[in-house]
Amino acid sequence: MVDDNELNRLRDIAAPAPGESAKARAFEAALRAYDEEIISAVTQGSVGGLRLTERAQKLWREIMQKKLIATPALAGLVALPIAGYATFHLLREQPAKFGGDEKITETLADKPATLKPAEPKQAKPEINQPLAATEPAKDKKADADVESRGASDALVAPASPPKSESTVAGGTAQQQKALGRGVLSEIAPPAPAPTGEFALEGSASRAAPEAKLMAPQQPAMVPADQIAPQEENRNRVQDFKTNPVHAALEDPVSTFSIDVDTASYSFVRRSLKEGAVPQADTVRVEEMINYFPYDWKGPDSASTPFNSTVSVMPTPWNGHTKLMHVAIKGFDIKPTEQPKANLVFLIDVSGSMDEPDKLPLLKSAFRLLVSKLRADDTISIVTYAGEAGTVLMPTRAAEKDKILNAIDNLTPGGSTAGEAGIKEAYKLAQQSFVKDGVNRVMLATDGDFNVGQSDDDDLKRLIEQERKSGVFLSVFGFGHDNLNDQMMQTIAQNGNGTAAYIDTLAEAEKVLVEDASSTLFPIAKDVKIQVEFNPNKVSEYRLIGYETRALNREDFNNDRVDAGDIGSGHSVTAIYEITPKGSGGEQIDPLRYGQATVNNGGVANADEYAFVKIRYKLPSEDVSKLITTPVTSANEVASFDQASTDQRFSVAVAAFGQKLRDEDATAKFGYDKIMEIATAARGADPFGYRSEFLSLVRLASALGGNR
Repeated sequence: MVDDNELNRLRDIAAPAPGESAKARAFEAALRAYDEEIISAVTQGSVGGLRLTERAQKLWREIMQKKLIATPALAGLVALPIAGYATFHLLREQPAKFGGDEKITETLADKPATLKPAEPKQAKPEINQPLAATEPAKDKKADADVESRGASDALVAPASPPKSESTVAGGTAQQQKALGRGVLSEIAPPAPAPTGEFALEGSASRAAPEAKLMAPQQPAMVPADQIAPQEENRNRVQDFKTNPVHAALEDPVSTFSIDVDTASYSFVRRSLKEGAVPQADTVRVEEMINYFPYDWKGPDSASTPFNSTVSVMPTPWNGHTKLMHVAIKGFDIKPTEQPKANLVFLIDVSGSMDEPDKLPLLKSAFRLLVSKLRADDTISIVTYAGEAGTVLMPTRAAEKDKILNAIDNLTPGGSTAGEAGIKEAYKLAQQSFVKDGVNRVMLATDGDFNVGQSDDDDLKRLIEQERKSGVFLSVFGFGHDNLNDQMMQTIAQNGNGTAAYIDTLAEAEKVLVEDASSTLFPIAKDVKIQVEFNPNKVSEYRLIGYETRALNREDFNNDRVDAGDIGSGHSVTAIYEITPKGSGGEQIDPLRYGQATVNNGGVANADEYAFVKIRYKLPSEDVSKLITTPVTSANEVASFDQASTDQRFSVAVAAFGQKLRDEDATAKFGYDKIMEIATAARGADPFGYRSEFLSLVRLASALGGNR
């Protein structure tokens, strides 16, 4: 029996202050108890948690079992406040829920960071990926304790933060702060890092429970709003409806602007090679047809910028219709006669260009172009990100190293001030304007304009104003999943320019080296086509493609209306599907009351299928000129096989484009038929473009695109 005096004496003794070693052991015990609650292994779904009193008792038991100091009285004095404060903090972070099981809402952003000495910064792990799944566990006892408890003793993870806190890449701002400073900064002021046996463990000590939590056999429940969304397609493309069938009796005139852009073909090719059937609105059939070089008959002299050839042939996918094939070939300027070029490279170096298929590919592409230019051509470079700036003042191409160094030093970063860049580029082009030469801005971008005027209509008006200076425009798109194709088409079509999409260095070589003459040197601008069909010979017609290039009938004779442009050696192809009168292939019912009679002894030019008119301007002129071609039986070939190799191949490409768009006309025309036509019409293929087309047809067939 203990003497009362002895008890009184012990009661009056002042408890000594805890030492640094005791503090370290107490903090370690509290931290381990907290960690074990947070990352206890649980099964998927809801689990039963401990009551509030049981949690406090458990935490107290864990601390006392550590035997912090030899004297029980001192252990109580030291450990009780710590355990009480830790328990209070835990309960404050996780309020009680009533009415059944609690839902597990744990994510990596909710987990505490482990205090350890500063280390070199490493890449942040993605959401829901193990922080250190491959590192060996350093605290085997802690791992064994966690594993032995099982799901019945698992604690519910802290509740998700309120929705009012914005979630940013891996957690809320509050959670990011907690991860940055460590959990103990929420509990107590920082203490000197202990050493030796009681040194705080690194994150590897918690790796094993973390890996077990993420194991396939027991995946953790993650709320829908915490799951990282799958990458979505953010390309902006203009949606349009396929050209309808027109009755020649009611609507005999078709008017459109020519198009020599090739962006759609490259985009379709990339989609198919990545194993995806392209979105229908990314397929512009005319751009697919005009991607390929054709040996159409060109003009005999530069006085006539281009020549047109019209043929009529049977339709391979419809025995009741025929195809009217219109081919235009531009005059090919000899290299020795090419005018001096004043080029301004307008390069997007914004943050969105920081992808391998964007700025790095762009730089390689423009290096190819620099090597193609003549010594007396001039190059300027304007970049834009947060603001526009001139990187290289007009420099002769003879100073090749200086130009290439300026290109190599481009780095991405910032927002996209496209409007400011366009204005600066045109200003620089006008300062170095070459009379009777080529003055062109070459815009390279993914089209992600977000500073200044970014609306398509605003940019259209800006480009329309700038084109009055006589400076032409070329647009080159780079990248995918964030490509603003719609904006690039808008400014190219309204800036006396063309648009191409560059997805590989081989495509850059095609556009900027092989097709450099047609890309850089215009021979005609504002080229429009108008076709009038004779209702006595043609019941119905439809234009294949050119939906985004349609013009009003009255626009044809209005020289103020902008249209497409043709470069040196360019070839342009347009194809109509026509239904001869009385063929039985009509899709539109005849009018009930028929055609009004005209007592003029018959219809003039009754033997013609149609009358083709082409209006154009020379690059330096503002008044248009007219070329006309009547289409008669003299333009007709008896069978499809009698058409030229180039004509048949272009028809195969037209069929392929319609098939990808799931158009009614080719619904029953299989890929095998397209392959048969294209293979027989491959002809000379020095660069392998047509062979590659055959591989794309095979890919589309294998992917089951619009069977």
